[in-house]
Amino acid sequence: MDLRLTPNTMPAGIRPTLAPRLSSPQVQGAAEGGFSGALTSALGSVSAAQNDSARLQREVQMENPAVSLEQTMVAIQKAQIGFQATLHVRNRMVQAYTDIMNMQV
Repeated sequence: MDLRLTPNTMPAGIRPTLAPRLSSPQVQGAAEGGFSGALTSALGSVSAAQNDSARLQREVQMENPAVSLEQTMVAIQKAQIGFQATLHVRNRMVQAYTDIMNMQV
């Protein structure tokens, strides 16, 4: 028995749409500057996440009661995941460049 719902059989109220995704800064950067704009925007957001986690770490070390350890750990994990994703993209780009350069014409 196949329980998968295809877009044709899903009720209109619960069909996934692309509308929420189209307003993200990465997509807007892609529309303005193509791939380089999207990459620059993504790198900026990763950098901001790392700066935010470093700031929260300093606040926890200075025993600021307004900053919780849980909030700091979540920020650190977000920054780490963003950095790992950036590293994977970079590795894929280097591999694609190497493959293109090794192609015989």
